[in-house]
Amino acid sequence: MGAVVRSLAGAGGAAEGLVRPRGDLLPDPHSYHLVGISFFILGLGTLLPWNFFITAIPYFQGRLAGANGTTGTLSTNHNGPADAFNFNNWVTLLSQLPLLLFTLLNSFLYQCIPEKVRILGSLLVILLLFVLTAALVKVDVSPGPFFSITMASVWFINSFCAVLQGSLFGQLGTMPSTYSTLFLSGQGLAGIFAALAMVMSMASGVDAQASALGYFITPCVGILASIVCYLSLPHLEFARYHLAKKSSLAQGPELETKAELLPPDEKNGTPSSPQKAALILDLDPVKEPKLHPEELQKPGKPLVVIVFRKIWLTALCLVLVFTVTLSVFPAITAMVTSSTSPGKWSQFFNPICCFLLFNVMDWLGRSLTSYFLWPDQDSRLLPLLVCLRVLFIPLFMLCHVPERSRLPVLFPQDAYFITFMLLFAVSNGYLVSLTMCLAPRQVLPHEREVAGALMTFFLALGLSCGASLSFLLKALL
Repeated sequence: MGAVVRSLAGAGGAAEGLVRPRGDLLPDPHSYHLVGISFFILGLGTLLPWNFFITAIPYFQGRLAGANGTTGTLSTNHNGPADAFNFNNWVTLLSQLPLLLFTLLNSFLYQCIPEKVRILGSLLVILLLFVLTAALVKVDVSPGPFFSITMASVWFINSFCAVLQGSLFGQLGTMPSTYSTLFLSGQGLAGIFAALAMVMSMASGVDAQASALGYFITPCVGILASIVCYLSLPHLEFARYHLAKKSSLAQGPELETKAELLPPDEKNGTPSSPQKAALILDLDPVKEPKLHPEELQKPGKPLVVIVFRKIWLTALCLVLVFTVTLSVFPAITAMVTSSTSPGKWSQFFNPICCFLLFNVMDWLGRSLTSYFLWPDQDSRLLPLLVCLRVLFIPLFMLCHVPERSRLPVLFPQDAYFITFMLLFAVSNGYLVSLTMCLAPRQVLPHEREVAGALMTFFLALGLSCGASLSFLLKALL
């Protein structure tokens, strides 16, 4: 939480540096703080649905284990959860396929549907579907129909989340880059928020049904807060000023406007503070790639093929990072149980050591790129580090998963799983953030928008590949 406060403080400082030279246009000197908080909450809201569904895997597995009605609990039993219907795999796959699909459809949706309709409509549909999920806690439904309803909800919720996320990134393109950092910080905290909600629901002492109901009501409150934040943006002068540029300025004039608003020392590429140097990524002096002189003299409209040739290795690294991560998390890791005797620790083991630990360390790994970027864009060490993560697949598969028929358990102690998860999560967060930061540095300034779109596509491709591979890995256990 301290890092979040530092990010908000950095947002205020950077916004202040950007706004004061044009104070006549922005008479409200405090609105940039509210804008930063709004985008932080909106970032939180975009990933709450995915995280609340995967963190509640034990509840869904309990509901699907038999025709006992509303007996699902938020905790796993000591013998391990019975993954009926391959729920772990399906919830991961049906969460990531919509992201890939709507990434491909983004240009069509952006042209046909107004931005306000996309964002506000997506938030309202997500809210309604989560209300349905919470209501189902109280409804006695047999496993088959319950699985079908849940999978349909997962598909539609994540479809609208993909539209929402893409639309919000479009809005962030008109804002100072500090607000992109805050938005991403909010997304990083969504998993921590979901895991803490799970632990608190389990520790509340109420019956299983009330605990599950309280858990699913929590994201409804988070989505409502996101709706309020989005509706408040047009009433904040700082946001209104920047968002008004979207319809009249292209990327080139926008960068020029940002440069004019910077203090004199930052115009020359020397930010006045380390925080601003880390956050104002689009204005940082970067090492340009070695290109043909004709390409440097004729910027023109960037071609996707040319941009892809420059970033293909970084894009491939991003795909492999997410393929490894989604192949075992949560499909395999959610099935790992404590090897200790039944008790409080075994009850809280998976929520804390799988979901909470992963999200905290993943967020920490993403935050490290604010302080250093290593290895750099010219190093061949990055592909090596990414490939080494493949080792996590057999390591997790050989941990204490009771329900297995082929592979032995070579790492039964809890300490093994905790150590693997810590390294797995930190490396995931750091390498994802690193590849997303390095890709724009490998192309010319006018090609960075295309590079960002390509990296978003390969991010979604990696998530979908990992979710698909999880079926095979589950069958090999």
